[in-house]
Amino acid sequence: MGTAGSDPDGWRARARTFAERVVAPIAASIDRDDRIPDRVLRELSDERFVGLGLPPEWDGVGGDTRATAAVLEELSRASAAVAVTLAVHLAVCARPILDHGTESQKERFLRPLARGERIGAFALTEPGAGSDSAALSTRYERVPEGFALRGTKMFTSNAVSAGTVLVFATRDPSLGHRGISAFIVPPGTGGFSVAQRLDKLGLRGSETTELVLDNVRLPTDALLGAEGTGLRIALEALAGGRIGIASCALGVAQAAFDTMREAVRADDAEWKRIGLARAYAELASARSLIEVAAARKDRGEPYVREASVAKLVASRAAVSIASAGIDVGGPEAARTEAAASRLYRDARVFPIVEGTTEIQELILGRSLAASADERTDN
Repeated sequence: MGTAGSDPDGWRARARTFAERVVAPIAASIDRDDRIPDRVLRELSDERFVGLGLPPEWDGVGGDTRATAAVLEELSRASAAVAVTLAVHLAVCARPILDHGTESQKERFLRPLARGERIGAFALTEPGAGSDSAALSTRYERVPEGFALRGTKMFTSNAVSAGTVLVFATRDPSLGHRGISAFIVPPGTGGFSVAQRLDKLGLRGSETTELVLDNVRLPTDALLGAEGTGLRIALEALAGGRIGIASCALGVAQAAFDTMREAVRADDAEWKRIGLARAYAELASARSLIEVAAARKDRGEPYVREASVAKLVASRAAVSIASAGIDVGGPEAARTEAAASRLYRDARVFPIVEGTTEIQELILGRSLAASADERTDN
């Protein structure tokens, strides 16, 4: 099927049609069953959404950050679980391999990811490590044939379905960030297993798992980038990924706003109209900030601060608007099977994933303190 190039509006139109045709009719069952049907993932591949932001020479379809953001928003309006699955695949698995992989690694791993033959996963977080990405206990050591990895990862997205997982481990915890390296691990590798799939409040259907690496043996060419650069690779991927996650949160906020507006149209209570106006302001602010962050990234300009602001504001907007939607919808909206209830549960996860609200505030505070003379419109 042809592509829409780098045109965000073209990609948005395609994603909206796909979401309405394929995803929206089964969004409630995805949430209820905590599973995205395999056919949906296949159709995401058929539509080539899985190759967004990846160059044609590696079997991607091009498209810039703005196009990807538009697609994720439209998918998330129908099902945040589907959108987040795609966001993880693109931003924190495929993109790091594109940016840091060798030609051989791109040939072996990036092409199948770009074609949708494999789904990508990202394994950084660990039990007890919280938001401190440098405090890893998963260890690696050099062995004659390459590397051996031992440890446990928690809250890993897409790992059940993944054909490629980026795993981060440290040679020695006392080295801090200098000891961390990144590895490309194909599932099925000896010692690599999914210990459990975690049951979540929201984003049900998006796989979230605990991984165990029990003396996983990898060849030398499994190392992504140079030894000791793993944390930089991870943080770079997460910065770009925050624009995608912000877009997913925006999609939930938009869906909650749409539901809220329908309820207001059926009731002329002034307080509901005021709430709708406030929700619109939050929605418009989040969308503008995402557009700024995406545009800066596409122009090759620094965007870490803007991505953090966008993720922070979009996450808060999703929670606020989804919560207001339940207030406006009344008792029926609070039922577990109601769309408003699902939207609120999905929204509540976004302040946590891809860096918590507190981490975004910390990133912003450090950035602003380091550039106190800069205007906020620079």
